[in-house]
Amino acid sequence: MLKHRVIPALLLRNNGLVKTLKFKDPKYVGDPINAIRIFNEKEVDELMVLDITASRERREPNYSLIEEFAGECFMPLAYGGGVTHVEQAGRLFGLGVEKICLQTAALEDLSLVNRLVERFGSQSVMVSVDVKRNWLGKIQLYGAAEGKARSEPWLEYTQRLVNAGAGEVLLNAVDRDGTLAGPDLELIRLASSSISVPLIAVGGVSSFVDIKAVVEAGASAVAAGAFFVFHGPHRAVLITYPKYQELENLLKATE
Repeated sequence: MLKHRVIPALLLRNNGLVKTLKFKDPKYVGDPINAIRIFNEKEVDELMVLDITASRERREPNYSLIEEFAGECFMPLAYGGGVTHVEQAGRLFGLGVEKICLQTAALEDLSLVNRLVERFGSQSVMVSVDVKRNWLGKIQLYGAAEGKARSEPWLEYTQRLVNAGAGEVLLNAVDRDGTLAGPDLELIRLASSSISVPLIAVGGVSSFVDIKAVVEAGASAVAAGAFFVFHGPHRAVLITYPKYQELENLLKATE
């Protein structure tokens, strides 16, 4: 396994895969089961599936669909979307999900992180910290379900998540989402130097150069969506993933 993971992040909406642009304008990109099978063939180390409407619509995860995902996956599966209770997480783990990713629920009730960690262990709990820069460039904590910035300082909130027991932090740069415009390296440096748990950075990755830069900025892992589902200047849908040897050679150079 690679020292630094490179993780496809798939977005789920109405049971289909979509790709957003700065958390808006979801574009349909295909059937999730088909995508999982392709990533199996590509020997991906880990996969992340995030239901982007579950929390906004105040509904539970689609357990039957997630059971299909877990049954198809040859790699560890992380799932996020609609989890608000310990019992829901337990049901997902029972279906074969390896990690739960919280975002909206953690913003609304930080104690849920504690309860999940006490029950399932910190290695099973990931929390997404979504951040967005305002017109002055100031980094602000962002609530995806409500679609607006939050008042709490983002870095303090991130540290509180770690203190609550979160095993990993998914740092999601809203401004870079789906843009293929490069990652926000300043953001990654600030976060990675402030927390003691693995940091997964997502948003803007468009090349091997970007993956290497994210790791050098301090991230333990790199997640990407558009980079793995779009191809060419016209953003044609084509699910891809680098060969293991290519990633190994790339990431060796960062050590």
